[in-house]
Amino acid sequence: MTEHRPRGLHGQTVEALASRILSDEWGEGTVLDLPALREELDISLTALREALKVLAAKGMIDARQKRGTFVQPREKWNMLDADVMRWQTAAADDPGLLDELTEVRAIVEPAAARIAAGRASEEDIEGLREALADMAAAGTDPEASVQADLAFHRRLMAATHNNFLVRVERIIAIGLAERDKLVHGAPAAEDPVPSHRKVVDAIVASDPAAAEQAMLALVAQSRDDQEKAQRA
Repeated sequence: MTEHRPRGLHGQTVEALASRILSDEWGEGTVLDLPALREELDISLTALREALKVLAAKGMIDARQKRGTFVQPREKWNMLDADVMRWQTAAADDPGLLDELTEVRAIVEPAAARIAAGRASEEDIEGLREALADMAAAGTDPEASVQADLAFHRRLMAATHNNFLVRVERIIAIGLAERDKLVHGAPAAEDPVPSHRKVVDAIVASDPAAAEQAMLALVAQSRDDQEKAQRA
């Protein structure tokens, strides 16, 4: 995944404020000094308030009379928000975050593979095969490997023809990209093609049980690869 670059002053302000919360520079309960922030960032108070509204909508901050604008505890954050997920995984401030992502994948992706085995169209299968071919062609190129893996999982969810699962994939993909960058950037990363091919073969054979088991094995390998990369 290419590095995210916020567009415009508004986006940059939101990212700058979020980074301070994620880094614990502003811990839970910290009251923000808006006039001082406005001067520091050299923006209008209106622009600052607009940026704060974005973070408030994501549950990261709140504002109360007599208390002011303050940082919310993490349990209040909207963890399924795409930006919140991206900020947390990119910050890598919580080593358990990728483990939690793996737990979610172990619940969602095997079931998705089972469904895809019964619903995938010829176009879906061709898309999965293309992603598999791209994965093989990527070799040891970390960026190409990340893009191919994301494409595979995106096409897998699309093959379920379930709009809710497609939306879930968009959230998983954000954390998956960070996990992939960690794993594919590590020395001697295991070849991901065989485990992904088993999933495709089961879907092509219209074998839901085999597709589910193949995806369970893939997620287990993903967990092992992640742990090896974190120890490297």
